[in-house]
Amino acid sequence: MANEDLKGLISALLVPFNEDGTVNEKGLRQIIRHNIEKMKIDGLYVGGSSGENFMLEKETKKQIFDIAKDEAKDEVILIAQVGGTNLYEAIELGQYATELGYDAISAVTPFYYKFSFEEVKNYYFDLVEKVDNRLIVYSIPALTGVEIGVSQFKELFENEKIIGVKFTAADFFLLERLRKACPDHLIFSGFDEMLLPAVINNVDGAIGSTYNVNGLRSRKIFELAQAGKIQEALAVQNETNDLIEAILDNGLYPTIKQLLKLQGCNEGAFLSRKPMASATQEQINRSKEIYDAYLKNVKE
Repeated sequence: MANEDLKGLISALLVPFNEDGTVNEKGLRQIIRHNIEKMKIDGLYVGGSSGENFMLEKETKKQIFDIAKDEAKDEVILIAQVGGTNLYEAIELGQYATELGYDAISAVTPFYYKFSFEEVKNYYFDLVEKVDNRLIVYSIPALTGVEIGVSQFKELFENEKIIGVKFTAADFFLLERLRKACPDHLIFSGFDEMLLPAVINNVDGAIGSTYNVNGLRSRKIFELAQAGKIQEALAVQNETNDLIEAILDNGLYPTIKQLLKLQGCNEGAFLSRKPMASATQEQINRSKEIYDAYLKNVKE
């Protein structure tokens, strides 16, 4: 697969859990089919923040990679997020996902400790040296505290296996500078509420959690903006941001899981992985109101 074939709208896959913290496999398969068949997404980003990945054991991460590949097969792009603070686990997961046939891997910048850029760069270079796949840097400075500038991105991109970045930041000056400096590398927008300005800045795609439930509307934003129909795209972004604001006010992941249930993904438990809290009855009730107000009548 050429890098061009990784472009598009990609859902950051949510994972439903059982009361004991195990993966609800039937529910996960439903979510995958829902994304492909109803949300019409181009790909799945598996093992990211939306999948509650950083609270999971290595074997559970592998299980999720297995299920996603088995269910999606080759119908859509599959990107495996393998990163964390443990380089050796990231290498093992990257090799595992590659053997399964994932189209690319991604890795969050190592966090918690205040790593220097040289340490971050070595982490990525060591990872791609051991994994025979392409890599997309996952940059989310609000959660990791790791800021990467244009010159540093260019250093990372000197490695031909590092093909792009999931850019989850609100710094549109940096995004514009990066797009101009690195026209041949892939840039994916990571903030769903900022999809329109990201597309105006010529991102190659977008990866986000709300695409699990709002993929159809997000597709309209993407395509209208690419066609230069900015005011029409803005109107859809306004609708989307009303939805996103309501979701954030009610609790991001618990609410999206409840919205997925209301859209027909209702096989078994749709809990979060502790210590993350699952939806309260109040949140469940509010999710129904959000669904009725913003999603019930959305069509292609």
